[in-house]
Amino acid sequence: MREQERGGGSRGGREGRQELPPQSPEEQARAICLRLLTGSPRTRRQLADALHKRGIPEEVSQQVLSRYEEVGLIDDAAFAGAWVESRHRGRGLARRALAQELRTKGVHATLVEEALELLDSEQEEETARELVERKLRATRGLERDKRIRRLAGMLARKGYPEGMALRVVRRALEAEGQDADDADEPGYPGE
Repeated sequence: MREQERGGGSRGGREGRQELPPQSPEEQARAICLRLLTGSPRTRRQLADALHKRGIPEEVSQQVLSRYEEVGLIDDAAFAGAWVESRHRGRGLARRALAQELRTKGVHATLVEEALELLDSEQEEETARELVERKLRATRGLERDKRIRRLAGMLARKGYPEGMALRVVRRALEAEGQDADDADEPGYPGE
């Protein structure tokens, strides 16, 4: 055992890792960025923040991040487009909520606007209708006003404008056959 600890007979053990020279700040920055980008795409600001937290000098960070942008490893425009597509389709988020998320991640305002152009108002309203349809059954048996508040509130939390949310909810309730008088009658269909 003593011989292995001194290096005799050990292959690829701890000794190999201990013998590596200390990394330069550039090497550390590259390693941090590559590790973070391996997990999922990141914005330039997210990576800059991570490098700052790990004590990488600002000039080194900017140099490494600029190089990664040049070679396409960092692309905030592509990130924003993919984010809008994914979060709208997967979570049903509206333009306002998506814009807020992208700003939080450090995406420049012009890139946010370009990404949101991929989502037109018809598509946004269609998604709102789908969200309401999924939630509609769970609100059956409640008063009409309470149903409207719950469904419109759900859409508002996802970033839909109030006017659109109320219009979509009212249309869904009308399509279901509920009007103001139906909500108070016993034996309402679907109970």
